[in-house]
Amino acid sequence: MTSLLTCGMKILPTIIPWTTRFSLRSLSCSSQLFATAQPKSKKTLAKNGVKNIVLVDGVRIPFLQSGTSYTDLMSHDLARAALIGLLNRTDVPKEAVEYIVFGTVIQEVKTANVAREAALGAGFSDRTPAHTVSMACISSNQAMTTGFGFLASGQMDVVVAGGVEMMSDIPIRHSRKMRKTMLGLTRAKTLGQRLSLISKIRPDYFAPELPSVAEFSTNEIMGHSADRLAAAFAISRLEQDEYALRSHSLAKKAQDEGLLTDVVAFKVPGKDTVVKDNGIRPSSLEEMGRLKASFIKPYGTVTAANSSFLTDGASAVLMMSEEKALAMGYKPKAYLRDFVYVSQDPRDQLLLGPAYATAKLLERAGLTLADIDVFEFHEAFAGQILANLKAMDSDWFAQNYMGRKSKIGVPPIEKFNNWGGSLSLGHPFGATGCRLVVTAAHRLKKEGGQYGLVAACAAGGQGHAMIVEFYPQ
Repeated sequence: MTSLLTCGMKILPTIIPWTTRFSLRSLSCSSQLFATAQPKSKKTLAKNGVKNIVLVDGVRIPFLQSGTSYTDLMSHDLARAALIGLLNRTDVPKEAVEYIVFGTVIQEVKTANVAREAALGAGFSDRTPAHTVSMACISSNQAMTTGFGFLASGQMDVVVAGGVEMMSDIPIRHSRKMRKTMLGLTRAKTLGQRLSLISKIRPDYFAPELPSVAEFSTNEIMGHSADRLAAAFAISRLEQDEYALRSHSLAKKAQDEGLLTDVVAFKVPGKDTVVKDNGIRPSSLEEMGRLKASFIKPYGTVTAANSSFLTDGASAVLMMSEEKALAMGYKPKAYLRDFVYVSQDPRDQLLLGPAYATAKLLERAGLTLADIDVFEFHEAFAGQILANLKAMDSDWFAQNYMGRKSKIGVPPIEKFNNWGGSLSLGHPFGATGCRLVVTAAHRLKKEGGQYGLVAACAAGGQGHAMIVEFYPQ
């Protein structure tokens, strides 16, 4: 990964004002990009008078490339499977669960409150409330922190949070003109009124409206933003491909070694049982280099090989107050500690949420990067990850955009996404947050660490970060 650790001072032409200024003060991008943090003595983040909230356990069904084994299912089928997997893993009595909250992004109209439908399908009591949240790629993060609020306030002691996304069957709407006509037909009272409406239909009425992973406020596809961000931070195509290859290689190693224990098997109706993620595909830099630009053509650097792919999947976690968990005989996996949400300009800083959130969270918790043993960052694009790391390593960026006197630095590479990430494991928009938190907890146990930091970007220029603390065994 030689070129990942070194970069030149040349920056591609850009029309973005802030990044033009940034390019004039380009980062020192030597081997210090992934410098090793010096260990420090640590203290617990428990606070007097504040309830300890714990992650008892978490599961996910295999994350699959859209259009594969889950293609004939619906979102609530996947969410139900994750809930059943959680019940089987934890043996928690269904009646003990006081609330269920799920995150999702592209909603199926027939099951708008997918949390409720999945809960009923999984056999939870019809007296167990459930609701659905949506916050783009941090939807299940929002589900978890919503549950955190219920628990911390003392309103409840047992909450299930999760997320789901079904990209194999996304809603495709008629055009607005056709929708308006069809609704008019349902209100028409006479044959003449109906014929009048029908006579106004034109061929263009039949053109469908396809969903797009684009910002409503800017009308820009996220991949375009990633390409511009990579150019602004002088991140080469080779660096992005190298990082993506690292993600796939580490994910394959973790899968082969049986480290991805959050994955539960799912018997797909009418098909075989799915037991593992199917998007992990280590390749070679030569093969990756042959792919053409996906968004800014022909000179863009973001390709299918260094981007996360459209994914179907669902995840679920069991959260409790520490007192309740111990009273029920559970040994929690981790404490869920401080968390923050951030938001920036969705045009020029759409994907920089992790940099902002990490800085804000560490300051809030009174920690530094050296205190963190495990990092789990959402990988939307390889260029997005590397841009965030460069932003974190820039005094100029910290002073001009974060309101800080100096940079926070970058995570040591040996602590960063060691079991792969969204580039390789997949990214069901609404479900990734739970995977990040559970993976952080599992890695803390495996690697003997105390603190894990989870961070993710999201559409709308938003971001989230949370600290996970290992639960003493």
